[in-house]
Amino acid sequence: MGDRSSIEWTEATWNPVTGCDRVSPGCDNCYAERLAKRLQAMGNARYANGFAVTLHPDILDLPLRWRTPRRVFVNSMSDLFHPKVPTDFIEAAFNVMVRAPQHSFQVLTKRPKRAVALADKLPWPSNIWLGVSVEDQPRAWRVDDLRQVPAAVRFLSVEPLVGLVDLDLTGISWVIVGGESGPGARPMDPTWARKVRDACRRSAVPFFFKQWGGRTPKAGGRQLDGETWDEFPVAASALG
Repeated sequence: MGDRSSIEWTEATWNPVTGCDRVSPGCDNCYAERLAKRLQAMGNARYANGFAVTLHPDILDLPLRWRTPRRVFVNSMSDLFHPKVPTDFIEAAFNVMVRAPQHSFQVLTKRPKRAVALADKLPWPSNIWLGVSVEDQPRAWRVDDLRQVPAAVRFLSVEPLVGLVDLDLTGISWVIVGGESGPGARPMDPTWARKVRDACRRSAVPFFFKQWGGRTPKAGGRQLDGETWDEFPVAASALG
């Protein structure tokens, strides 16, 4: 975790929580679980528990130390709305985000029902974005839950895209698409990616194509139909 990231759609990662549990097919080849186990084997103290949900209160204030504005992916190694994360810890993380208005915080969850349940208790300034993962049509219900949260930017991470998905983009500010990577990666049918891209075109929603995936994240490249799609929501323009 730190103030630089190789993830194409963000600039930094902040992991006050690490560890998670599988909840849907998109988790089957979880990169975070593989990385956590590798870090545990290397003796990294933050991963002494492997991929079990673990709180790291000592780094809650990390973004406050970063003066240069950046996009910050919150809990790239976990899910802030995991049921094992106490509500007061979630509130503390949101308080830090409020106190760091120079950054845009990208909170991504597979558990939007808890986000909806807590929405009235949490602040939603314009620099806190909320997104949900949607890997196939059976998980499209997460988008309906996302629309119930008053985030200034609501985004979708359609990654790993493992099946055809028909999306209603009403109230959505941004869509990311990516194929799966790592051992046993499931291939992404180009038709699936084009369908999401075309839905974004029709709805005037910024579209970001992250990767085709494969053995490594960059194995298949990043172009879709000969183009690189690096669009961001309007709220991101101030960060460059």
